[in-house]
Amino acid sequence: MTSPTLIIGNKNYSSWSLRPWLFLRKNNIDIIEKTLWLDEPAFKPAIDPIGSGRKVPVLLEADYTVWDSLAIIESCIDRYSCQYSWPANLAMRAHARSISCEMHSSFAALRAECPMDVRNNQKVELSQAAAQDVHRVEQIWRQALEMSGKQGRWLYGDFSVADAMYAPVVFRFERSDVALSPLTQSYKDYVLADKTIQKWIRDAKQETH
Repeated sequence: MTSPTLIIGNKNYSSWSLRPWLFLRKNNIDIIEKTLWLDEPAFKPAIDPIGSGRKVPVLLEADYTVWDSLAIIESCIDRYSCQYSWPANLAMRAHARSISCEMHSSFAALRAECPMDVRNNQKVELSQAAAQDVHRVEQIWRQALEMSGKQGRWLYGDFSVADAMYAPVVFRFERSDVALSPLTQSYKDYVLADKTIQKWIRDAKQETH
């Protein structure tokens, strides 16, 4: 069976690429990685034939193509034996799905003011809108950690889709020196110490684009 190809952008910048990459790696799904450097002349000619609307990430399976981070993750849950997916508990699963979809549709100010930039740190003075986004993220992380009773670990105790969806936010908080509550800080530190996340960080720091 041919391994699927995951097309991603720069690991230093591409928050959406991190999400399915982390999910697939945590589930030990064998993939071929292909990086298309964002905002460079070769990007559009390489991505246009795929039909993803000039967006990464994209997962190329032998018999179909899927794009969008959450769609890729859901497709992998359908196709592969995933040790980690959604929480088994129905209440936690409902919460995890809700916050994962909220990640798609919200937090515009946080994205704009605290960019994904693994290699560089910068102190950011948050606007009121971005501060509200931070407050909301802390609120839903606290809800998840309290539901699982596993504070200091992944959101619902074991790694899940929700952790993959919010992993870039951890980098946004860390690199922009955002002040956090002790509970949120402990979760952020736990994620950053994960060996798979550390692999992403090492790769990002080796990029020169």
